[in-house]
Amino acid sequence: MAKLFDLKILTPEHEFFSGNVEGISAQSPDGNIMILADHAPMIMPVSIGILSVKIDGKWEEYVCSEGFLEAHSEGVLIFVQSCEHPDEIDTKRAQEAERRAREHLRQKQSISEHKQSQIALARAMTRLQAQSKYRH
Repeated sequence: MAKLFDLKILTPEHEFFSGNVEGISAQSPDGNIMILADHAPMIMPVSIGILSVKIDGKWEEYVCSEGFLEAHSEGVLIFVQSCEHPDEIDTKRAQEAERRAREHLRQKQSISEHKQSQIALARAMTRLQAQSKYRH
C-alpha cells in the first residue's frame, strides 16, 4: 500500500482540494516535479500547466495557473491563482481567450503587458489541451 500525505490546493477564492494523496506531479519553471510521501521540505514556484494528483492508485488531472508549492512534514500546500477540472472548461471561452492573447502579442506593448499576454496565452492553451484530452 502506498504511503499517503495531506494535500491542500488553495486559490484566492476557495479551497479547491483537501485530502490524502499518494503523489503529485506539478509544472515548475525548471520542468516537471514529482512529490511523494516523506519528500524533503521545499518551496517552489508552480507554472501554468497540468497538476496531476494520485488518489487511490489513479491519477487525476487539474488545470492550474501560476503559484507556489510548499512541501513540509505535515504535507503539501499548493497556492495557485486558479485551478479547475478539465470537464469544467468552457471551450468557446478558452478559444476566445487564446485569440485575444495572440492578438495582444501581435500589438506593440510594454514589457509588462507583453508578459501578461504571454501568461494569458499559456493559460488558454493549457485549458484547451486539457479539455480536449479529457473529452477523448
